Amino acid sequence: MIDFRSDTVTRPTKEMREAMAYAEVGDDVYGEDPTVNNLQAWAAKRLGFESALFTASGTQANLLAIMSHCGRGDEYLCGQSAHNYRYEGGGAAVLGSVQPQPIENEPDGSINLDKARAAIKPGDFHFAITRLLSLENTIGGKVLSLDYQRQARAFCDDHRLQLHLDGARVFNAAVKSDCDVTDITKHYDSVSVCLSKGLGAPVGSLLLGSTAFIERATRLRKMLGGGMRQAGILAAAGSIALEQGPLRLQKDHENARYLSTGLAAIPELEIDPSRTQTNIVYARCRSGKAAALRDYLASQGILITAGEPIRFVTHRDVDNNDVKQLITATQRFYRQQP
Repeated sequence: MIDFRSDTVTRPTKEMREAMAYAEVGDDVYGEDPTVNNLQAWAAKRLGFESALFTASGTQANLLAIMSHCGRGDEYLCGQSAHNYRYEGGGAAVLGSVQPQPIENEPDGSINLDKARAAIKPGDFHFAITRLLSLENTIGGKVLSLDYQRQARAFCDDHRLQLHLDGARVFNAAVKSDCDVTDITKHYDSVSVCLSKGLGAPVGSLLLGSTAFIERATRLRKMLGGGMRQAGILAAAGSIALEQGPLRLQKDHENARYLSTGLAAIPELEIDPSRTQTNIVYARCRSGKAAALRDYLASQGILITAGEPIRFVTHRDVDNNDVKQLITATQRFYRQQP
């Protein structure tokens, strides 16, 4: 099956499997797994932070960040479309007793800082205490500008807020922005990075921040059941993903642009190729037959998610020929419609 549902579906490479099979391991809860320790140290240095923590998932990394920055009854500001608000089970509120204050995202994925300023609660015991602004880059495949992120840093400094980045695809953002990833991460107090999306690891994410911050997060990780013992078996693949994965993301972006251009030539689909910035493509089915398209493509060996809009994601396990097959099969589907 050719799978365009997400970049989370990538399978580990032969090199990753071999590294996992022969990884040197220890008990990571005791801090004694050398492969985990090496991954964390290398990641911290690469992304410009004092320390890093290997976590089971991006959801866990974001939850640890929010709970490490905020206490019970505190509040964090985020986008209405933010993953850690919409798609992570309400964990900050349920498990951290931290109140989210969502703000509508702008068309480019940013949060209007004037609206964020208006959302900060006054120093009055009737209100939760606003502690944190959380941004996402990329968000829905869109990239926050470097200038906006500089403004967000200044905004947080002015209002004594911490600044977290859900950087699940931050390396995609760096490729699109034609900059080193540290030109992005330097603006943040903490960053989460997913190893199992475009970078291609089978499992895991990283949380990065100061030494004191990561110490708090490590304690919380244990509380949340994230102590994974001989986790070096997983970290071995994560190290390869972090070192090698960013080098090939440009190809995913090129395939996404090719896909969006091809789909735009199909009259039954509504899509603006100029909006495709990274590896995520969105298209709307004018006839409302997204589910039928999904089922037809599945019969042709191609997997998509039938949403409104439909989201297609390019990644390491699909190539240009796979994209051509998707475009051709989609054309064939609509030619068969009455």
